[in-house]
Amino acid sequence: MKIAHLLTIATLAISSLAIADSDYLCTTHSKTEWVAGSDAHAKIVAMGYKVKEFKESGNCYKIEGWDKNGQKVDVYFDPKTLAVVRSKIDH
Repeated sequence: MKIAHLLTIATLAISSLAIADSDYLCTTHSKTEWVAGSDAHAKIVAMGYKVKEFKESGNCYKIEGWDKNGQKVDVYFDPKTLAVVRSKIDH
């Protein structure tokens, strides 16, 4: 019983960290300073990414898709500058 309870607590803690992580990746900008979503999507494609999913994630724009080399990636972009804040290759 105690082990199951500890596993539940650990799972919730890890999930909370994963959600909170996206909130702190990008600098907080007023929404009026963000590149419009459709423009951001087009510019990200122009950078060479093939986008499967484009969304807001916390204070960032996030894509799931493929990089120029065809590797599957998750990439977080600053919504004002579109600078890559974090990129993770999915295996």
